[in-house]
Amino acid sequence: MALSLTFPYQPQSIAFTTIQVTPQTLNSIFSKRTVHAWKKVIYSDPKNLTADWVGPSVCSYTGIFCAPSPSDPNSLVVAGIDLNHGDIAGFLPEAIGLLSDLALIHLNSNRFCGILPRSLANLSLLYELDLSNNRFVGPFPDVVLALPSLKYLDLRYNEFEGPLPPKLFSNPLDAIFVNNNRLTSLIPRDFTGTTASVVVFANNDFSGCLPPTIARFADTLEELLLVNSSLSGCLPPEVGYLYKLRVLDMSYNSFVGPVPYSLAGLGHLEQLNLEHNMFTGTVPLGVCVLPSLLNVTLSYNYFSEEEGICRNLTSRGIAIDDRYNCLPDKPLQRSQKVCDAVLEPIDCYDHKCSAMAPLVAPATAGPSIAPGPADT
Repeated sequence: MALSLTFPYQPQSIAFTTIQVTPQTLNSIFSKRTVHAWKKVIYSDPKNLTADWVGPSVCSYTGIFCAPSPSDPNSLVVAGIDLNHGDIAGFLPEAIGLLSDLALIHLNSNRFCGILPRSLANLSLLYELDLSNNRFVGPFPDVVLALPSLKYLDLRYNEFEGPLPPKLFSNPLDAIFVNNNRLTSLIPRDFTGTTASVVVFANNDFSGCLPPTIARFADTLEELLLVNSSLSGCLPPEVGYLYKLRVLDMSYNSFVGPVPYSLAGLGHLEQLNLEHNMFTGTVPLGVCVLPSLLNVTLSYNYFSEEEGICRNLTSRGIAIDDRYNCLPDKPLQRSQKVCDAVLEPIDCYDHKCSAMAPLVAPATAGPSIAPGPADT
């Protein structure tokens, strides 16, 4: 329905002019004003990407993309913003929430800073949000959890800190990237099921153990990367229930004990990386005969035996790195002195993931020194 606005056409005239303002006209006005308001809080644009953000034709602005309105195919609305790799410095204004038809925001590799505006919650159609490689700060932005259509969330390489909200894993997301921030909580133990196929937690400081409830990702998860996340304890056998996994990377943590034989159930696994942990015991045969396996990295652990074909995976065309373990008759292994110090195997049944506190292996139950080249 059109709105009727009446105003003087000329200050000296007594005649009045009436124009019809449709919702589409208002949308155009809001879009222009929102983009212009954003430009005012951009204080560095070395590539001049926003130089043409002038005039009424918002759809012709660099990085602004329009599409037919979902409610009126005959009118155009701002449906996407893509300023990837722009090296732009500034912040996101509250006014961005007025662009209610946005389906995607791609702002990776810029210098946007500050906290995310609460008005983002108004973007009910937003499908993809990529804010990676910027300078956003503050607690994990709960506002992104209020976006009902969001499927792709990329917050990596920012300065977000504090705990991950459990609701992150109950939202219907396809991909979650939160690596390389300052997140410090334990990984939530109360997963309620998720639709994510890719989860990347790497390079944070979560601490504690990997909870058995990770199995609730089984029906969708294809890539799980927990690189350098300060995790400890035993790897739960429930990881073997993630039957769709293609990539499993647990490297650069402090996992202890044996590798669960249940990993033999990962029939689609192509890449397995367990390097720089404190795993002990035998490399399970069931892992080495996985049908899709292409690359295995086991270096800088304390494995003492490789079963069967595990000793010669290259004969299957599989790339393997098993340096700096305690494997007899293999080159570039740890010294005998270091390997002899690992006397008692860790019983993971007695060291289940605690719901109350991080799991840290007792000093007497395994190697007391961090794995690394100096141990050889």
